[in-house]
Amino acid sequence: MNLNCASTERFRFEVRATDGLARAGAIQTAHGPLETPAFMVVGTVGTVKAMTADAVRCTGTQCVLGNTYHLMLRPGAERIAALGGLHRFMDWPGPILTDSGGFQIMSLAALRKIDADGVTFQSHIDGSRHRLTPAICMELQRQFDSTVTMVLDECTAFPATYEDAEASMEMSMRWALSSKEAFTRRPGYGLFGIVQGSTFPDLRLRSVKALKDIGFDGYAVGGLAVGEGQAAMLSTLDITVPQLPADAPRYLMGVGTPDDILGAVQRGIDMFDCVIPTRAGRTARAYTSAGIRNMRNARYADDAGPLDPECPCPACTRHSRAYLHHLFRTQEMLGPMLLTWHNITYYQSLMRGIRQAIQAGGFAAFAAGKRAAWQAGDVLP
Repeated sequence: MNLNCASTERFRFEVRATDGLARAGAIQTAHGPLETPAFMVVGTVGTVKAMTADAVRCTGTQCVLGNTYHLMLRPGAERIAALGGLHRFMDWPGPILTDSGGFQIMSLAALRKIDADGVTFQSHIDGSRHRLTPAICMELQRQFDSTVTMVLDECTAFPATYEDAEASMEMSMRWALSSKEAFTRRPGYGLFGIVQGSTFPDLRLRSVKALKDIGFDGYAVGGLAVGEGQAAMLSTLDITVPQLPADAPRYLMGVGTPDDILGAVQRGIDMFDCVIPTRAGRTARAYTSAGIRNMRNARYADDAGPLDPECPCPACTRHSRAYLHHLFRTQEMLGPMLLTWHNITYYQSLMRGIRQAIQAGGFAAFAAGKRAAWQAGDVLP
């Protein structure tokens, strides 16, 4: 299979059904379709932790993420391009979205210096110095052969004063324009702008207007799930999402829990990503139809039942809760592998159920039923 054989299909979004503000549709890309609402699995450095590419495909995942900051540091964009691009490199012929790396520069890099044109920083790995501007960011993602490219932005810290949030947002909007001017790709590739403005309503609306004036293939809502709490996140979406173009996909970055996803879909969000299902899989937390289960809990030591009788993954169809408990108690690597497989499968099953519920006009009842069932778990969702 030629993993870099991109089609001539233009990047386009189609809404196929709505239920209130919730919508079900599909994005057509150079690397195949992405049904929405969609959960995109995080593969920061070209791998979904504890999973082979075939295993990720078996979960129903259609799109994975890479991270520009991490990939530019190692193995490097030029090396990835020379080896055939990120699709070939990680054995993923489907859509790949790469974020700009701006968040990681702010959270991981040392001695960073931001100016009007970009940011200079030291690697958290070896202290080497690097420069990232909107144009460089676009070129790096071109070398990766990213299906969806994200503009360079500054993820505003939380909490932030109004003045700091305003300055950060305005810089991100300048960088968004520069990113758009530097973006040159074939049909089927998309560029997304990122709305910033912390939890200040007027800043969010100003950011939306600036991005709409520039024009993008999709619009992301960034700077949320950074400590503001679910209520503030959802109220920010209430203000922001209705102002975004209805004919473009809407992406809530870095979110989140299953309950967060239900709340955001209700408000018109189409795309999600988060490390939660993979990170939870490595720490013995299982997301199930009956809520979150902690597989280190002694109550599972003699439990012969399946982790989740509704789940088709190998952890649920071939093993017992007792066996999974044993794997984590003995620190066997198979435990995180199986539970990661399960969590991603659960998330993708949830998204499939959401799409079907929207198409049937029953999303509200679907969401209420899920929330009621989750209360049975070891840990509240």
